[in-house]
Amino acid sequence: MHSTTNNRRVKLFIQGSYANNTNVRTQSDVDIAVIQEEVFITDYRDSSSSYPQSSADYGIINAENTTPTFKDEVEKSLEPKFGNDVERKDKSIKVYGNTYRKDADVVPCKRYRDYKLDFRKDVNNYVGGVVIDPDSGGRIINYPEQHIINGKKKNNDTNLYYKKMVRISKKIRYLLCDEGYSAANNISSFGLESLLWNIPDSIFMKYTIYRFEFGEIVNYLHTNKNQIGSYKEANGIKNLCSSVADENNYKEFIDLLKEFIL
Repeated sequence: MHSTTNNRRVKLFIQGSYANNTNVRTQSDVDIAVIQEEVFITDYRDSSSSYPQSSADYGIINAENTTPTFKDEVEKSLEPKFGNDVERKDKSIKVYGNTYRKDADVVPCKRYRDYKLDFRKDVNNYVGGVVIDPDSGGRIINYPEQHIINGKKKNNDTNLYYKKMVRISKKIRYLLCDEGYSAANNISSFGLESLLWNIPDSIFMKYTIYRFEFGEIVNYLHTNKNQIGSYKEANGIKNLCSSVADENNYKEFIDLLKEFIL
């Protein structure tokens, strides 16, 4: 893409469970973010605020939408190398694996800048993330780099028990899914990793035997499940639950885990 699309500034990195070392055998796909660096999406306080903002406050120039899109360019760049193994999906571009290569979900993104907490008109004072524009419409804002940083810190602060407990939890979730428990199907792998991220570090270090430690984790979640509404994703920015229905899904799953370890 550097040589074929006007010297496009692109950053690539692995995200998701592989990047965070929380993958288990049933998770075979590798998530790869492809970020367009020279264009970014901004978010400001609107006119209803006492201190509204606009691009003019930061000297930011609005860019026009281009054809082909950045996602089109990524897809076109993959095809000469991977041929018929490339398939465009709603949010990503799938590159199917083979005997020597895993499946990969390539996710084209733009940078995201949230200026709503800035009151100094400082162009560098923003919360940064990435934006995904699905083909079906809408917009998804994620924070994969903060997720990686927070996961490493949590793991170090818990003597490496955080990611061990996450992997155990994921394996149990897949087992419960295979047994047909709907409560397990309602929780994503990322959601489970985020759920455990909210547990205090000290809870992860009460025991050295995994079975006892996992029991301690589940007991904490069960005792404190009414606090789930205040939990964050593992990136520390977005709320883990966006609705009461989400909260109930996590509570049902925690009840299921509690029954599982009895």
